[in-house]
Amino acid sequence: MAKLYFRYGTMNSGKTAGLLMAAHNFEESHQQILIIKPALDSKAGGALYTRMGIERQVDHLASPSDDLYQIAKQWLESIHGKTVGGILVDEAQFLTTAQVDQLLLAALKLNIPVLCYGLRTDFLTKVFPGSARLLETAHTLEELKTMCGAGCRRKANFNARKVNGKFVLHGEQVSIDNQDDVEYIALCGQCFLELVGPIDGQRH
Repeated sequence: MAKLYFRYGTMNSGKTAGLLMAAHNFEESHQQILIIKPALDSKAGGALYTRMGIERQVDHLASPSDDLYQIAKQWLESIHGKTVGGILVDEAQFLTTAQVDQLLLAALKLNIPVLCYGLRTDFLTKVFPGSARLLETAHTLEELKTMCGAGCRRKANFNARKVNGKFVLHGEQVSIDNQDDVEYIALCGQCFLELVGPIDGQRH
């Protein structure tokens, strides 16, 4: 039985690099893949881009209204007779909850493995809607770990947002990395508390 996978981590935990490695491994074995990225992630346009400089075009740039089950079904029909590798989704936190359910349906009804890569929480330590649904429904959950960007060597848990070089605790949930003077740094809980401010329920 095919499964829905969610591989999540903070910024700089190698999510996109992991997806591209999985894509390479599928293709080396002559298996067909479909790479999807939500259009909400406008960084690099219709491409995937890693911090190591590796870039690859996506096969489908998904708008919030797209039915990913139908996209998967059409793709499966288009490669009839060829070996199926799977569907790979980058920046999966930007999926709608309905799209996560559609990908689960693709895994269960169409027997296509679906590998989703993304953030768990935003810069306010709140879970993204797409990630929440993946945490609820994915067959397999895997945390991709990285060290705190403040240099303390502890495991990073949170994504802190900087605007014009200063940490902030306000703004829209989605603001793309390296656009409009916005950047992100992965921090452990201790460094987040010291450098950014109170965590969620501690804010009054």
